[in-house]
Amino acid sequence: MSTTDQARVTVPESHAKAPRMSRYTRTNKSNQGLHTKKSILLTIIMGALVLYSLLPLFWLFVNSTKTQAELLNSFGLWFSGPNALWDNIVATVTYNDGVFVRWFGNTLMYVVVGAGGATFLAALGGYGLAKFNFPGKKAVFAVVLGAVAIPGTALAVPTFLMFSQMGLTNTPWAVILPSLISPFGLYLIWTYALDAVPTEVLEAARMDGAGEFRTFFTISLKLLAPGLVTVLLFTLVATWNNYFLPLIMLSEPTWYPLTVGLKQWSNQAQTVGGDVIYNLVITGSMLTIIPIVVAFLFLQRYWQSGLAAGSVKA
Repeated sequence: MSTTDQARVTVPESHAKAPRMSRYTRTNKSNQGLHTKKSILLTIIMGALVLYSLLPLFWLFVNSTKTQAELLNSFGLWFSGPNALWDNIVATVTYNDGVFVRWFGNTLMYVVVGAGGATFLAALGGYGLAKFNFPGKKAVFAVVLGAVAIPGTALAVPTFLMFSQMGLTNTPWAVILPSLISPFGLYLIWTYALDAVPTEVLEAARMDGAGEFRTFFTISLKLLAPGLVTVLLFTLVATWNNYFLPLIMLSEPTWYPLTVGLKQWSNQAQTVGGDVIYNLVITGSMLTIIPIVVAFLFLQRYWQSGLAAGSVKA
């Protein structure tokens, strides 16, 4: 073959391949450009949501640094005057013979006993419903779903009437006992235990001679840890922020939680001769959210997978 013939063969092949490469490159660049636009849009949306979430906390912190006079005469989203944060904190915890500390302790008691007990009962009930068969299981499932759909405020008045007949109103039990019932937590553990606790693991433990209680406390609880932490956080926040139930159950201020107590402080400004202490209300609100933030930061490390490793033996 002559040199002229070779040129006739090779030149058309190179020209034929060039358009294919250019179309691929243009498509790839187009996809990258679309990806970049989507990433920028999602970043803007997430930034707006973060700003929306953090703005109230920023407002709370900024206004906790102001005196009563500066609080009412300055821009709410920026600092003004001398920093009075420490003075406000001291005044909050010492006001009215330190009743804020008493309310804080009451709230901790309601959370530890109520939310902790609700999580434990949800673990027992959800695990039993997920791993054991018994007559009436479908009826129990329907009751649990119905209880999830009923808002807690709808049950507050009937609960008050029942507790009033039992003589439990104006006592800590009037807040703790209703907090022990968490239909949503029970349903969540129920659905989570179906897959999180393999039946083969339970059978292996039983073959090794472990009883049901030992199997539950030494194996199943470890496998249910992420679900339990989720339920604990839900019940913790619900109990910590509980307002309506303590409001109707408690008439003695010494048993108030923080939510009702701070509202009482805020209402003082609307009464004749009442002490206007909005700066203490805001500072107390800031102190109130700190334990919730700490709880979330501490418990988030338990949201992990792979907890089933090494749990086959009882």
